[in-house]
Amino acid sequence: MRCVIARFPFDLTKSGVLETMKGVKPEPVTGQSVIIGRRHYPVKQVGAVITRQDRRDFSAGEVLRSMAQLGFTCRTAPAPAPASTPASA
Repeated sequence: MRCVIARFPFDLTKSGVLETMKGVKPEPVTGQSVIIGRRHYPVKQVGAVITRQDRRDFSAGEVLRSMAQLGFTCRTAPAPAPASTPASA
């Protein structure tokens, strides 16, 4: 499938992404993520590995869109926990 990331076209396949990410240790997820195999990868890490570009060159949205089109499960950033108010005594 032809995907455009950082203004560059890439011909990506699901099996190609799986092969590329094989053996790559996931970084800690703090925001949006992609589930590849049984692992959760940060979106920017996936984009950097499959495109070999600097993470500043593309947006997380571009990678999320491409991965979703290929059939991967994408997760958005978890909602921040509500601030707790101290109980009045």
